Amino acid sequence: MALTPDDVVTKQFQHVRFKDGFDPDEVDDFLDEVVLEWRKALDENAELKAKLAAYESGEKAAPAAEAPVAAAPAPVAAPVAETGAPAAATAGIIELAQRLHDEHVAEGKSQRDQLIADAKAQASKILADAEQKQREETSRLERERNVLEGKITELHDFERTYRTQLRSYIEGQLRDLDEKGGPNGDASSAQ
Repeated sequence: MALTPDDVVTKQFQHVRFKDGFDPDEVDDFLDEVVLEWRKALDENAELKAKLAAYESGEKAAPAAEAPVAAAPAPVAAPVAETGAPAAATAGIIELAQRLHDEHVAEGKSQRDQLIADAKAQASKILADAEQKQREETSRLERERNVLEGKITELHDFERTYRTQLRSYIEGQLRDLDEKGGPNGDASSAQ
């Protein structure tokens, strides 16, 4: 969070119920932020003063000293009117920061495209697997249906055969009964 003096002036804290004053944790957290931002500002200020003094004295800054600035670009001081060296250094830092920004953006786009391609490939694989499973399941169910239809046909044939045999048996029994009972009366009286 970039902290400005106006942020400190306008900061509003929540009132705590059943106590006078503000929430101590919230105040402590905010003051920690203030301290961090001011320390950063003081460090940047000292670093920029040292660079300005080095440029004004005509010395070149060491390349190692510029690397941290390029990795994390800091606010740049306005160019000094007396000499063109700080303005050129500032332009170089800005150019380096822009190049790093462009590289990070290009890398991010590349990673995005790779993630999208991977996701599409994975989606295609999942879809192909699902279609294969669907075909296998449909085939299995078709085989089961054919087996069940065969069993149903067998049961219908068995039923017809059984009914025919049962009818023949019953009719045979009725004939036997009619023959034994005959014109002389009951079969039991003949004995």
